Amino acid sequence: MAASQLHVALAGNPNCGKTTLFNLLTGQNGYVGNWPGVTVEKKEARLSSDASVIVTDLPGIYSLSPYSPEEVVSRDYLMSGEPDVVIQLLDATNLERNLYLALQVVECGLPVVVALNMADLVEKNGDKIDTDALSKRLGAPVVMISALKNTGIDELIATAKQAAGAKNAVLEHKFDSAIEDVLDKIEALLPASVPAAKRRYYAVKLFERDEAATKYVNPTKEAAATIDQIIAQCEADCDDDAESIIAGERYAVIAHIMDACVKKAPAKMSVSEKIDRVVTNRILGLPIFVLIMWAVYSIATSADAFGTAGTDWVNDCLFGDGFELFGMAFPSIPGAIEGMLAAAGASELVTSLVLDGIVAGVGAVLGFIPQMFVLFVLLSFLEDCGYLARVAFVMDRVFRRFGLSGKSFIPMLVATGCGVPGVLATKTIENEKDRRMTVITTTFIPCGAKLPVIALLMGALVGDGEAGWISPLFYFLGVAAVIVSGVMLKKTKLFAGRPTPFVMELPAYHFPSLRSWWLHIWERVSAYIKKAFTIIFASTVVVWFLMNFGVYEGAFGFLPEITGGLEEFTSYSILAMIGTAVGWIFIPLGFSSWETTAMSISGLVAKENLVGIASTILAVGDDTGLSPELWQAFGGLFPTAGAIAAFGAFNLLCAPCFAAMGTIRAQMNSAKWTAIAIGYECGFAWIVGLLINQFYLLAQGVFSLWTIVAIAVAALLLFQIFRPMPRWAWDDDRAEVKAAAGATA
Repeated sequence: MAASQLHVALAGNPNCGKTTLFNLLTGQNGYVGNWPGVTVEKKEARLSSDASVIVTDLPGIYSLSPYSPEEVVSRDYLMSGEPDVVIQLLDATNLERNLYLALQVVECGLPVVVALNMADLVEKNGDKIDTDALSKRLGAPVVMISALKNTGIDELIATAKQAAGAKNAVLEHKFDSAIEDVLDKIEALLPASVPAAKRRYYAVKLFERDEAATKYVNPTKEAAATIDQIIAQCEADCDDDAESIIAGERYAVIAHIMDACVKKAPAKMSVSEKIDRVVTNRILGLPIFVLIMWAVYSIATSADAFGTAGTDWVNDCLFGDGFELFGMAFPSIPGAIEGMLAAAGASELVTSLVLDGIVAGVGAVLGFIPQMFVLFVLLSFLEDCGYLARVAFVMDRVFRRFGLSGKSFIPMLVATGCGVPGVLATKTIENEKDRRMTVITTTFIPCGAKLPVIALLMGALVGDGEAGWISPLFYFLGVAAVIVSGVMLKKTKLFAGRPTPFVMELPAYHFPSLRSWWLHIWERVSAYIKKAFTIIFASTVVVWFLMNFGVYEGAFGFLPEITGGLEEFTSYSILAMIGTAVGWIFIPLGFSSWETTAMSISGLVAKENLVGIASTILAVGDDTGLSPELWQAFGGLFPTAGAIAAFGAFNLLCAPCFAAMGTIRAQMNSAKWTAIAIGYECGFAWIVGLLINQFYLLAQGVFSLWTIVAIAVAALLLFQIFRPMPRWAWDDDRAEVKAAAGATA
């Protein structure tokens, strides 16, 4: 069975349409994991039309030089011998830039099929690409396709199957004769163990002084010394370093290919370029982004929005009083389960566990899905149409001023859906210091799971109908926390150094494929549902136990029974004991009751837990954060509006849910750095809460010792933010970058 399988590797630059093509080929029914030994996402799935074909989606990269984890895993996989054929996907509208990677993939000695994506846009622009001439010069078959329009796909697969069964094509593109002579000499010195099809590739890599390739080839000492002499002489003759020589030769080949194979239409400004003149404008770009994200979060949480109406129905009908359908009355889920438990003669303890623990906890999460669905629809549209790529470009200008690169903003965009993929997205950042700092700050951005908390805070602070501005305000509080943290951390020895250069393809604007759009939405919603039935399910049972068991008049047990039905039995629970024991930490923030402390603790398991716990503690049935009764009861726990705002800031900025913490641990690959990340997030959140509450009290004429502490802390923060970058911050920066590249390789 295994012998009949065909392994297809899908390679290409970022934003060339590779994900769209992979989804189209496989239906996104694949295995998602990490490549062995690294935290780079690996996607693998069977071809929808032929289960014997396995498609492996390689990370989007710009070259096979071993400087980033993505480049390493792509190169290693291609050289492993596992793929039978490579589909090299190129953005046909940016052919010149995409050919740089294509030439390297062809050099690997594998059967390659070149797929020119976005053929519809090429035709629309009036450009002409001679695919026969291009195929001859690359030494690989070329197929024009459009993954978005689903054209040319059958021909591509048929060509790939045919190429996999054929012998490796002869490499057609050649460098300057002087460089070819040098490569021939190096190739002659390679051990006989290097396969004939890969000797050219390894000759080039040894010329570039690629350490990983040298270790694989393992030439003799005499051969290695001779190769070094050959390279040094070539560098002296060309007055350039080896890597730059090869890069220059590749660009020269690309220039010849473009002249022979591509006829450009008379230059005219495309629709995308016209739009970009506005949305990426130095002055207008940032305000436009702010307005768009403001609109997204306002729509997702608006009282009149579809998502809110759906959430109301789920909670009022499905998990509330029941509903009517086609003239028939149906009980709510809790009502139906309660009837089943009563019929089975279940005890009060079992009934409470099932209804108050499992159903109420998981139901609160499921009830919020309609609002999250609306949020994911909007975010996925912005991502698939090409706008979010521009946002990273716009934010690079802002972030670079504060010591971060635009690459750091990409994980933060992803984190608006969920913190877990947001943290995973930091793998694209080559510089280790920048990557660690981005991991630490990414979860400051409010994820979808924090929307119930924001809804609760909205109602408690300003009430229904006037709270539309609160939701986007908390989003931009997260952005501000990222920027402030970036400024301060970059001036410490742990994170000092120049930001990583930002290079990114900007795809043409287009209306997303409905299939791809839906797959992105479903991927995020299903991940949320999965979390509801795993992490949140387990946490609700634990929290139920902590709330329903405790000590009353010297006896430990199930409180509703041993207290004789006392309404305030939760005051004697284990959760109340824990909240009371650690509540003193939050006194300066204006909230220190066991109830508010318990909510904050439960939020560390899953942020949406906070609202469910609030509804249970306060005995208010609606646990979505949208109930006026819950707003009123929740607000009654706090002495001032400043304390409510401080509570919100702390819980939205502190350490993320357990799932995201686990992802941080995997990305950091260090218990020490994981502790630093979580410690900084909690500490920073506590300081923000302190400043909000104490300055609110100061505005009300209340002055205390904690006011002095808040003023001192604010002064220290301002000093760290505005002081000049220390001279030592740039010391040995080039050495740091080279060391990081060597460690990655």
